[in-house]
Formats: sequence, structure tokens, C-alpha cells
Amino acid sequence: MESNKVENNLPEPTKAELEILQVLWEFGPSTVRFINDQLNVQREVNYTSTLKQMQIMAEKGILKRDESQMKHIYIPVEAESKTKDQLLDRFVNTLYKGSASQLMMQLLGNEKTSKEDIEAIKKMLNDQK
Repeated sequence: MESNKVENNLPEPTKAELEILQVLWEFGPSTVRFINDQLNVQREVNYTSTLKQMQIMAEKGILKRDESQMKHIYIPVEAESKTKDQLLDRFVNTLYKGSASQLMMQLLGNEKTSKEDIEAIKKMLNDQK
């Protein structure tokens, strides 16, 4: 499915895959057991489900697997920032027709946007001048 691909032709991660990637980005290369333990902090996840998901991610090219040790270590193929940039670009292009200003207007009009967030955005915009 072409619509599920990002620029570099790696498959776009699913929600479950993003949860695993978040753990890897935060803690670095890890075993399935460690990833599963971290996922279980948020919600109950079976070890075998995590293992299968990570094996699929390795087959898709989202993760690399270091098999040089007894316990396999999994490593993300793409850096966190690159993956997030690609997902954000896709999101903005799909929902806002490529308009970052429309996205910002939606965000700023959201009741969840705090005064601190707005001040940080203003500072960032002022620093761009």
C-alpha cells in the first residue's frame, strides 16, 4: 500500500510500533524483555505479543536486531527526529493540505493549549526573526 509509506520507503509505524519505538528512543538499544517491561508500566502487554511485534518490525526494516549476544538487542533504524518529522509532514499534508499555519491555528484554538505553551510559541516565533 503506497499510502502507508514515508519518504524513505520504510513503512509508516503503527500505533503499537510507535509505542515500542518510544521506549527504544528513550532508553536506547534494548532487549524484548526490557521493552515489554516498559510497555507494561502503561498497560498490560504479553511478552509474546511484544516479541512478535518487534520481529515484524525487524522484517519491515523499522528495527535492526543485533544477534551477536545471547540476548538479541533491538535498535531503531531511523532516528526519533527523522521519524517524527516524516509522520508530522504526512499528518500536515493529509489533514491540513500542507498548511502549517492551519495546523497552528487549530492547535492554538484548542482548549488544551496552556498559556505557557502559547508564550513558548511566541518566543520561538520571535527568535525566528
